[in-house]
Formats: sequence, structure tokens, C-alpha cells
Amino acid sequence: MYFCRPTPRIDVSRMKNKILYTLFSGKKPKFVYYTINVLRMLIPNGVFRMRLPATLVAAMRRSDFEYMLQRVNYYNRLSQPTPLPADAPQLKAHKPGKQKVYFFDTFEYTRWFPPYFRWSFCPGDVTYVPTLPSIVKSRPLTPDNQNSVVMKLVKVRHFIFVNDSKRFVDKQNRVIFRGKVKGKAERRRFMEMYFHNPLCDLGDVSKHTTDPAEWQTEKKTIREHLDYKFIMALEGNDVASNLKWVMSSNSIAVMPRPTCETWFMEGTLIPNYHYIEIKPDFTDLEERVTYYIDHPDEAQQIIEHAHAYVKPFKDKKREHLISLLVLDKYFRMTKQQ
Repeated sequence: MYFCRPTPRIDVSRMKNKILYTLFSGKKPKFVYYTINVLRMLIPNGVFRMRLPATLVAAMRRSDFEYMLQRVNYYNRLSQPTPLPADAPQLKAHKPGKQKVYFFDTFEYTRWFPPYFRWSFCPGDVTYVPTLPSIVKSRPLTPDNQNSVVMKLVKVRHFIFVNDSKRFVDKQNRVIFRGKVKGKAERRRFMEMYFHNPLCDLGDVSKHTTDPAEWQTEKKTIREHLDYKFIMALEGNDVASNLKWVMSSNSIAVMPRPTCETWFMEGTLIPNYHYIEIKPDFTDLEERVTYYIDHPDEAQQIIEHAHAYVKPFKDKKREHLISLLVLDKYFRMTKQQ
């Protein structure tokens, strides 16, 4: 007697959606990011170290250096020399691990400095203040966070901007949210409050979740999001990763006041000037959104202010120099330069 195992059923529709999303999501392809960074590693580090002094001098001679310095001092708030302990790791010990994106995004700048310099690096979503001056992607918006020195990390995911040709007035009078809800209490509460609200189009893209099945949905591309006037920018583990591209679009970010910030300096955003602010408990969402549906001129002003805020982050050369200056200050303030 022969027993045949049933052939696994392939969900063709789901696979097709996944492929289409990967190709047309609007996000930067990871394989391109990794290819560029692997090729970049072929250049000897010594080339960058030789160029550093002249590069820093050229930065200081720029007409916009005062603006750059303001950004540097915002990211790096160290004001007193603070030596690192003798057992702090050296830059040369930094190797690719599981978090390869964090490695590549830091290595792009650490390679400009002597390999024997020491540092403290906290990869991941940092919502605490390190005990030592440390390089981080994110930090809490608290007055005592000077040990959190922010660098532009995970930029392949966080720093995406769009060219939106659709006018605000031509978009749907609705709020959209697509994101992972699993393990994120605030997002779960938001879904419970508004999933059935006709003003909202909400969906949970988490995998292997025990949250209600009716919440589960496929991802939407960035372009599909831009059919809506209002896009929720809800914090997950730290910041809302979609905030950058939403603010570069002709839609408006809707969110409570941020509790964390990254290189995007979320702590400097002005409520109801750069985005629509709602209460932390979400109870005034309908009221706030309806107001801007009825006052499109005021909504357009928020969009224009958001575009002006985003514009400086698109200057790649200046962003590169600011990153080097942040690290240069870090090594000077830890008494290594």
C-alpha cells in the first residue's frame, strides 16, 4: 500500500501580491542597498582617513556651516569631555552581524576615523538613555538624553521621500493606516477604536498574530497610500517610520506628539503646522480630521510647511558632511581627537 503526501497548496494570489508589492512598494530595494555597500567596502579605509582633515575644513568654509553646526549640536548634545572606559570597543572590532544595515550605515562614516578609536554603539530601536555617550538611531524625547548621539541609521527604510502629483483636494476624505500591530499596544488600541469607523481604512500587516482576523490585510504600496488625504503616522517601537515620506507628499501625517526622535529631528516638529496633532488617547481623531476636510486651505498650508521641513534632508552632500561632523564631535568629546 502506498501513501501519498498531499501536495502543499500554494496561495497564488497571495504570492502574486507579495511579488507586486516588492517590485512597486515605493521603498528602496534592499538588494541595491547591499550591493552598493559591499562594493564600497572594496575601497581601502585609508583613503577616507586621508581625506578627513580636508573634508572637515571644506565643511567649515561652506556658507551654510552655521546651519550644519546647529544640526550637529542637536544630534550630539555632549557639552563636557566624557572619556570612554578603557574596555570600550575599538572601531576596528565593528563587524557585520545579524543587523547588517546598522553595520553598513555606521561603517560608511566610522571608516573615516582611526581604527583604534573607541566608541559605544547601541543598535536597534533605542527608547532609553545609555549610561555612556553612545551612537544610536533613536532616542527618547527627554531633557536628559545627551548621551544619545543620533546618527542617520537604517536610512534605506526610514529615509524615503516621494514625488506626489496628486493634489490634496483630489484625494479621498479618509484616514489610512497600514502597519504591524502585533506587540504594539498603542497601535492595537487605535485599531480597536477605529477599525469599523467609515472615516478610516485600517489594516494590520503583522504575521502570526492573535489579533482579530478581520484586521489582517495585505500591504499597500506608498502610491496607494497617497490616494488618501490623511495618513496615520503611529509610533511602533520608537518613531513612525513612514513619517518622512508622508511629509514629502500631498497628504498629511496625523499623529499624537512624538515621544522619540531620529535623524529627522521629530522633536522639532510643530503640531498643526507640520502635521495634524491628535490626543495620545486618539479620542479626537474624527474631530481633527473633519476640521481639515472642511478647511482645505489650512490643510494645504500644513502640506507646504511639511515640504519645507523635508527639503534640507534631501541635500545628500550636506547630510554626509553633517554625519562626519557628528562623529568628529563625538570623538573629540570622548577625548580621542
